[in-house]
Amino acid sequence: MKLVTNISEKELRDIKRLIGEAFVTNELFHEFGGIAERRTLVMRYMRAYVDYVYESRALYSTNNGMGYIGLQYSEDATVISQIKMLFRLFTSLPFKRLRKLLGHIRQIANENKRYATKPHIDVLMVAVSKSAQGKGYATQLISFAKRMAGQKQVPLLVDTDMKLYADMYQHLGFKLYNTKKATNGVTRYNLVWKPAKLSK
Repeated sequence: MKLVTNISEKELRDIKRLIGEAFVTNELFHEFGGIAERRTLVMRYMRAYVDYVYESRALYSTNNGMGYIGLQYSEDATVISQIKMLFRLFTSLPFKRLRKLLGHIRQIANENKRYATKPHIDVLMVAVSKSAQGKGYATQLISFAKRMAGQKQVPLLVDTDMKLYADMYQHLGFKLYNTKKATNGVTRYNLVWKPAKLSK
């Protein structure tokens, strides 16, 4: 595993494409239309999001570049990076559709206050190349995240809008502690993993 840093624009574009493709089927974006219809908008959205994760020095990859994970320690989060991401989103997606999506995101955001008010690590996203899925890369990425949380002795938080992924995280040792549904039907699953010393 390695921190993704000091790469070329082409390398970053390739990473954005890989991660974007992994999110096209995400339930969060279903209001953009069917898979084919939503692809362009999701790819634009994820380009802005990956820029945010990369510029926050929170993007990590497997050594062969088949899997990526965003991991942000709460004490390192900056408002400036988030503002830049929002600017990119509003300049690359249709205003009305983005405003509607962000409105639904707000309905299911901030449900992790039980843990997020104290130092923690957020799993910003997990993505595995389509050609490498089912080969254990997601487990490898999550194991790396657990080690990081263990070193800092803080909870590891993950939010997902896909029940399939919520089930996967629970299989990997996470605890589901909250769910909330937005008016567009999307359900947010909040999960946590704690190092052994914090679980006592």
